Amino acid sequence: MNYRRDIDGLRAVAVLPVVLFHFGVSAIPGGFTGVDIFFVISGYLISGSLLDDLERGQFSIGRFYWRRARRILPALTFVILLASIAAWFILLPSDLHEFSLSVIAASTFWSNIYFWKTTNYFSIDAELRPLLHTWSLSVEEQYYIFAPILLYLIHRYVSKRWLTVLLPMAVGSFALAVIATSLAPTAGFYLLPTRIWELALGAMLMLRKPPVPAGRLAVELIGLAGFALIAFGFVMISDSDPFPGYNALFPCIGTALLIYAGQDNADRPAPVATRVLRLAPLVWVGLISYSLYLVHWPINSFVHYLSLKTVGVPTIVAMTVASFALAAFSWKYIEQPFRQKRAYTAPLPIFAFSATAIALLCAGGLAGALGNGFPQRFPDFSTERIRVGDWRNGICFNENGTRIEDWNLADCTRTTGFATNVLLWGDSFAAHYVSGLEPNAQKIQANVIQYTYAGCPPDLTYFSYARPACTRFNERALSIIRDANIQAVILSGRWTDYQARGFDGLQKTIDRLREMGVKIYTVGQSPEFIADVQKIAFFVKREHAATTSWPMAMDPGINARVLPFTKGADFIDPLTYLCDSAGCSYADAKTNEFLYFDYGHFSSAGATLAISKYWPSFATSDKVAKANRQFTAAGAP
Repeated sequence: MNYRRDIDGLRAVAVLPVVLFHFGVSAIPGGFTGVDIFFVISGYLISGSLLDDLERGQFSIGRFYWRRARRILPALTFVILLASIAAWFILLPSDLHEFSLSVIAASTFWSNIYFWKTTNYFSIDAELRPLLHTWSLSVEEQYYIFAPILLYLIHRYVSKRWLTVLLPMAVGSFALAVIATSLAPTAGFYLLPTRIWELALGAMLMLRKPPVPAGRLAVELIGLAGFALIAFGFVMISDSDPFPGYNALFPCIGTALLIYAGQDNADRPAPVATRVLRLAPLVWVGLISYSLYLVHWPINSFVHYLSLKTVGVPTIVAMTVASFALAAFSWKYIEQPFRQKRAYTAPLPIFAFSATAIALLCAGGLAGALGNGFPQRFPDFSTERIRVGDWRNGICFNENGTRIEDWNLADCTRTTGFATNVLLWGDSFAAHYVSGLEPNAQKIQANVIQYTYAGCPPDLTYFSYARPACTRFNERALSIIRDANIQAVILSGRWTDYQARGFDGLQKTIDRLREMGVKIYTVGQSPEFIADVQKIAFFVKREHAATTSWPMAMDPGINARVLPFTKGADFIDPLTYLCDSAGCSYADAKTNEFLYFDYGHFSSAGATLAISKYWPSFATSDKVAKANRQFTAAGAP
């Protein structure tokens, strides 16, 4: 294939917003869609390379992987080694243990599956995982397992009818991606089946080139439309929107249009969009884009780990400079030598290097995992056993391992002796209140019944492939309300987890409960920190700071997002009671007792404090009285 400067410029357009988004620049909320641009470019270029081999009669699986190994592994190995050295000195034992597992996953190209099982890409603590960004490399390498064989079979046996095979596959993948945004969003984000259509879009553009536009105006408009679509994705899409799926069309179609508009045509000059992409600064950034993508995230991750809070503008500037400097070094001294014809870049040495590098990285990762993160590195760090209370796991708190039918009213009535029955319904962020119920029983003045399920919000429309029983669990709540003479329902959940799906289902659930004649309270999101509170306390102590308050690491406007979907319920915002402008207390300032046992679930002390501050009280009668405290109501009748 002929070299195209504009595609290197397009790589710069992809990588720069990704870097800025990861560094916390709020002006580009959709910067993560730059990865989708990379997928389309990769599908286009790799298909072109394979097509060249096929048409010259030089197709070879070994030759294909020899080229991929030269391109991918040297810089990846370099970055994983640097990250491992930094991790040894920075990460606390449990985090080094997790990092070691991710080293194995990243070096063997299944980190997308590993992080699918362990981390939401947009979760609060995602920034503390130095190899999280390797998920996209794994998606591409998994695609390259079957792509060469598929293209060979189409070329050899289907008379080059590329669209006949690739188009249905792309349409099916896109449909799956759309469905996954509501049913399995984390899997849809990370896994290959919902990303194939993006790679296939680039492949189809290369293998079945559309006709050249008739006039210059058409080409100009196509190029401008491409830029507009990509810009729309960067500015208008955010991590709270369903993705991928329909929203991924903006960066992907935009990329395809720019590639199409930039095709060489001797009859007319290149369009403005292509000339912009050919500008020297963009081309240079595009050349180092792979190394820049690799190095920027570990830098970002370790900086956040050392601070455990949002970083300021000077730090963002410093991280950006460091990323570009290290990326330029990696490109010149790691990437480029392996692309040149040298004795050590022949197939046999490259395959030997690849096998050795992967084996050594896996061995190091295995050592870190088996060594439990080598706790002797931090002899002054220890964890204490925090009082959590009894959630009655497996009975009143379903962890996806027990039968829904095993729940029973008698065991899950947590306070007794009152005239009013109240159902506490939700996920673990509902269950974390139960240890504070008994100490506040006289304040609440109700028999509180626990009905909770891990990762299952109180939403009658919610479905998850990871927790298919959640649907039946929520539906059963309605019969419990009828049979147990429930007069009030308290809905609570980890709303930060569900905002990508939207909160329409919460409103529908409230509407259904209103039809049943019960009083409804919706408890908003309680504080979440970037890490376990004991880690925060450790770093605070090392800095000799006298504080038990720490900034939240979540969207501070999350409860404002939930509120419009709670019409007909009294809405309680925990953040107004537990936080101030300086942050949220993670421990009691007088006793130093931790108020959370991890990054955001209340300990017994925290639950007792939270309930005393903002839970409603109920009169001792068969009718529900108004809460003693004034709550914010959203459209209450």
